[in-house]
Amino acid sequence: MATGDTEREAHVSEDHGGTAAPRTLAEALRARGDEGLAALLRARPDLLAPVPGDLTQLATRAGTRASVVRALERLDRFTLQTAEALAVAPDPVPYPVLRALMAGEGGDPPVEAALPGAVAVLREQALVWGGDDRLRLVRTARELLAPSPQHPSPTGLGPTVAEATAGMSPGRLQEILRAVDLPSTHDPVSAVAALTALFTDRARMDALLDQAPADALGVLDRLVWGPPYGEVTANPTPPVRWLRDRGLLLPATARTVALPREVALHLRGGRAHRTPEPVPPPVAPAREYRPQVVDSTAAGQAYTALATAEELLKKWGEGGPSVLRAGGLSVRDLKRAAVLLDVAEPVAAFWLELLYAAGLLASDGQADERYAPTPAYDEWLELPAARRWARLAATWLTATRTPGLVGGQDAKGRTLSALGPDLDRGAAPEVRRRVLELLAALPPGAAPEPEAVLARLRWERPLRGAGEAGAELRARLATWALDEAERLGVTGRGALSAHGRALLGAAPGHGGAGVGGRTAEAPDAPAPAAAGVPGAPPAPSGAPVPGIPSTPSTPSAPGIPSTGVPSTVTTPTTPTAPEAPPAGAPEPPHAPNAHPQAPPALPAPQAQPPAPATGPRPDPEEAAVALLAPLLPEPVDHVLLQADLTAVAPGPLRRPLADALAVLADVESKGGATVYRFTPGSVRRALDAGQSAADLHAFLAAHSRTPVPQPLSYLVDDVARRHGHLRVGAASSYVRCDDDTVLGEILADKRSASLRLRRLAPTVLAAQADPAALLAGLRSMGFAPAAEGDEGDVLITRAPARRTPPRTPPAPVPEGPPLPDATLLGAAVRAIRAGDLAATVPRREPAEPAEPAAARQGPGRAGLPRTSAAETLATVQAAALTNSAVWIGYVNADGAASQRVIAPVRVEGGFVTAYDHTADEVRTYALHRITGVAELADE
Repeated sequence: MATGDTEREAHVSEDHGGTAAPRTLAEALRARGDEGLAALLRARPDLLAPVPGDLTQLATRAGTRASVVRALERLDRFTLQTAEALAVAPDPVPYPVLRALMAGEGGDPPVEAALPGAVAVLREQALVWGGDDRLRLVRTARELLAPSPQHPSPTGLGPTVAEATAGMSPGRLQEILRAVDLPSTHDPVSAVAALTALFTDRARMDALLDQAPADALGVLDRLVWGPPYGEVTANPTPPVRWLRDRGLLLPATARTVALPREVALHLRGGRAHRTPEPVPPPVAPAREYRPQVVDSTAAGQAYTALATAEELLKKWGEGGPSVLRAGGLSVRDLKRAAVLLDVAEPVAAFWLELLYAAGLLASDGQADERYAPTPAYDEWLELPAARRWARLAATWLTATRTPGLVGGQDAKGRTLSALGPDLDRGAAPEVRRRVLELLAALPPGAAPEPEAVLARLRWERPLRGAGEAGAELRARLATWALDEAERLGVTGRGALSAHGRALLGAAPGHGGAGVGGRTAEAPDAPAPAAAGVPGAPPAPSGAPVPGIPSTPSTPSAPGIPSTGVPSTVTTPTTPTAPEAPPAGAPEPPHAPNAHPQAPPALPAPQAQPPAPATGPRPDPEEAAVALLAPLLPEPVDHVLLQADLTAVAPGPLRRPLADALAVLADVESKGGATVYRFTPGSVRRALDAGQSAADLHAFLAAHSRTPVPQPLSYLVDDVARRHGHLRVGAASSYVRCDDDTVLGEILADKRSASLRLRRLAPTVLAAQADPAALLAGLRSMGFAPAAEGDEGDVLITRAPARRTPPRTPPAPVPEGPPLPDATLLGAAVRAIRAGDLAATVPRREPAEPAEPAAARQGPGRAGLPRTSAAETLATVQAAALTNSAVWIGYVNADGAASQRVIAPVRVEGGFVTAYDHTADEVRTYALHRITGVAELADE
């Protein structure tokens, strides 16, 4: 819709016979209380960027295409069906007509019960305005939802008789009238009106259809529920010809006919939709477990999640994979990470993305850029296990990174890589939270079918996925959320755990605030949603909005409601206009002075009173930590050594013991009890790290609940005896040994040919390979060499702990503007009210100066008051003496012109200090920048 059309909708008034019913959307918004405006801004936060200057600007912005599309996308299915019915109804439409379109001529109690709430949601979000006798859908929404050949409506209805006959010749119209036994008319307008009256008269239409051939009725049956268009040949069949001759099918193009909307509604029994859906699909328990079983299962998954994260970060701390030039991880490195974690590649991508979003993993930013843990990882390791899990889970709940997209393609056909760009989806946090809210609405231990959750989400956001891949993406997000919650330990066996419920902030057995005007507490019945949820009906008008004063603090100026003037500013004490109803007074659903014959007001849904406050609400993460901590196994400080050179850890090991054992032995299997295996290579690794044989014997004896097996003692002593017998240094490299027979054995071994060794002395061999390659080659030959430094001492080799510089976790990329808090809402409502007051307050027009108007008005300054400098000074001084308010035009230093209502306090030195009702604060204005001043009209 063009901007001009939107402005006309906001500005142009209509004649309603002198009644007080709102004539424009701006007037309807002006009739709302502060709570109603706050509810609109809360449901449609895009209207706050930036804050509108007055209610006319707010109405104009609320009618723009981008804002209306965003609002429609957040409607639930039944509310959207109501808007679609309004789009195919005449404008304006009385409520009884809308009810007939939704419930049909025979009535539908569930639809009739839910319809007032749907209308209230549309009215609250400024998509519908007007009283019950004149409901109007905003023009942009009508254009988006009305049926057309290019964009068929979900109602399946076609064009009206007037639309379908717009280009038809008058002679053809008269032929149709004669075919249905209607008298001829003198003009096409009356002919269309007569045909429309016939098609909307049930008795006459029944009589006409009784004459139709059976095949013709079959054609109508195929078109009645849509699509309403059919292709015909130049010589149509007799049934089609019979329908076309009588106007029951009207030409849309040269080869296409359309079923008129009035005919389709008659055949449907008045229904706009084939299947109205007033009640959301239930999310019922499919399986039930004891809550203790669910919590234990989830706790086990949480423990596994922590172990997986630590294993990956520890490995990448020794040297992570390279970063692709375009950003992200290569497919080969992703496969290696999956092999390391013993999981599938999509699961490995999930862990990588989660650690990246939590700020524990990042690229190091070096020339040879690689991934490595961040310094925050070391801090995270020091936290208790439950708190570490809570941090990961909270990150997952709010992250917009979507690991499920890894391996897919973007719009340009490029493969999406893990940790790469273009993986943010703004809808992901909303879908995750909503999925958990639906699980939280079930009794503890109850798990629903995934398809039931998906059906509920489709009902709550039918338009969000109406595009090419939107519905598929939203369904995939929900499926991924269920899988990831189970993998992370938020759920167990498909049911929400106690610590997952605490993390969500929901009470047991009760979900969070619903979406689309429904709450999770009553999944089978329509009910108003909590305040702050888009799509919810208005809150009770008696509930004040935080930050919005409900009563004036000082008397107001003539025609100016009080705005809380500071105590240093005095306001006029002259008689004021009659007071408006208090802010807390309930508002009727439609204008109070509507036509006498208007139907009774719609009952507005009433929100439940808030529960009494019992103290500060606990932090969700802290509550989750408190519930999860008792379920996680306590770290142990011992292992069980066995004669087959293995050690069994009966639980999670304390960190120093786990780190030391990881050097001395290799992990053979994981699970509830981790099994470690001692090998010559693992023992040599411990000796390379600076341990001696005595140190290893003491370590094993101190941390084993069983005696140290003899085979293990022999293994340690044997490897230690041979360790360091050969010394490797840098010449390029050399081998030194006190036993020249060992060096001779090395030279004689064919496997040493690649090292290109030669003897320099009886106890020294030189090599052309570097020391690292020489060490690896000798170890592959069965020797146990040790590296030595420049001074001949043994080099202690430890795995380097790579860390990135300090990194900030990636910020989530939200979808649309954030929800405003109560402080912002209060300030915005005050600013809009003040601006609207300045724009609409009655004022006296100043006397016309002698100079021509064209000379007085610069660009953008038309409509500002114009007075001479002497008149301006005199009027402002008088207003300061009498404590009255005046209307001024002002041009700032940038040349921007504005109009303001001020209450002058002091005039001196070429400046006037006044309370600005438009800005709601005290300001100082230069007199030479005031274009003119006018007194406010007496009321």
